[in-house]
Amino acid sequence: MAARRLSSLIISRSLLTSKGKQFATMDPRNGEVIAHVSEGDAEDVNRAVSAARKAFDEGPWPRMTAYERSRILFRFADLLDQHTDELAALETWDNGKPYEQAGLPDGVLNIVSGYGPTAGAALASHMDVDKLAFTGSTNTGKIVLELAARSNLKPVTLELGGKSPFIVCEDADIDEAVELAHFALFFNQGQCCCAGSRTYVHENVHDEFVAKATARALKRSVGDPFKSGIEQGPQIDTEQFEKIMKFIRSGTESGATLETGGERLGTKGFYVQPTVFSNVKEDMLIAQEEIFGPVQSILKFKGIDEVIKRANNTSYGLAAGVFTKSIDTANTLTRALRVGTVWVNCYDIFDAAIPFGGYKMSGIGREKGIYSLQNYLQIKAVVTPLKNSAWL
Repeated sequence: MAARRLSSLIISRSLLTSKGKQFATMDPRNGEVIAHVSEGDAEDVNRAVSAARKAFDEGPWPRMTAYERSRILFRFADLLDQHTDELAALETWDNGKPYEQAGLPDGVLNIVSGYGPTAGAALASHMDVDKLAFTGSTNTGKIVLELAARSNLKPVTLELGGKSPFIVCEDADIDEAVELAHFALFFNQGQCCCAGSRTYVHENVHDEFVAKATARALKRSVGDPFKSGIEQGPQIDTEQFEKIMKFIRSGTESGATLETGGERLGTKGFYVQPTVFSNVKEDMLIAQEEIFGPVQSILKFKGIDEVIKRANNTSYGLAAGVFTKSIDTANTLTRALRVGTVWVNCYDIFDAAIPFGGYKMSGIGREKGIYSLQNYLQIKAVVTPLKNSAWL
């Protein structure tokens, strides 16, 4: 199928094509070009920001009641629900088809596709932007924060990387722990910021866990994500694929035991075999850096105090998993782990009311819940004299 050209910019409810270049979006199943998409630049960002500035300074949106705005947002949510299958397919195919509108006034929603050094930098440093929210790597988050500070000191919330520990205690049901740890790491091909990518297993159950974790990885079905029964699709692109393979080579070279996987799957597309390493040490690259791929690193521990210290010995602090039958052990670990979310005997459980975000270099601020709203509010003190007050 021939690649298509898409008008990918939405500014004031109009579909526009950037005056700049185009970039290719790829099908990760085979590496073929799906479409060429407009690459937004500083001029496009300026148009979008100007439209948003006008909408929020002069338009009807800020003058609507909360009830009126909520009705529009619920209509938007209803449209997403109506097109769930289509949007899911496009997400799998990695297409950039624009969403439908739901009655939003001009300028309230603007979409500019592009790259970080151009469109992203222009947005982060724009003097008319009041607030930034960024999700991505820690290194890019640092750049966003710096650009925001150098421009107009706009507040920034960041949801960044992680190297989350998944702790399997001595009293764990091993079969359940293996399945949960497998899900915690391999979900979405391992391309998940809160993936349980450091699997700590108590020494008394370690060998059994490694054997069963390896067997589970060998059973994982990998292939075309559009086909029924497939658990794992390709990585997002060739750059991420090569990065993962580099980490796998590093694990082998540093002395970790490759239990299974470690190779490319097939000759087309960006597929990686489900990979399990044991005998992983704290100073190894695969135990310190975010891999963002289907690579499980298993580390052995002796006691709770030890595993707390080792789990916290990272620059990240996004999430953690705890698998135990003891409420006392769970309480100790949840209080001691320096992370934004701790899942006990479960993993990747989300809800609109549960705040999500990280400690340390995993981010600033929280998404979801009432805490997320605080990121978009300003506190104002108003003082006025009272004359003839009834209670004085």
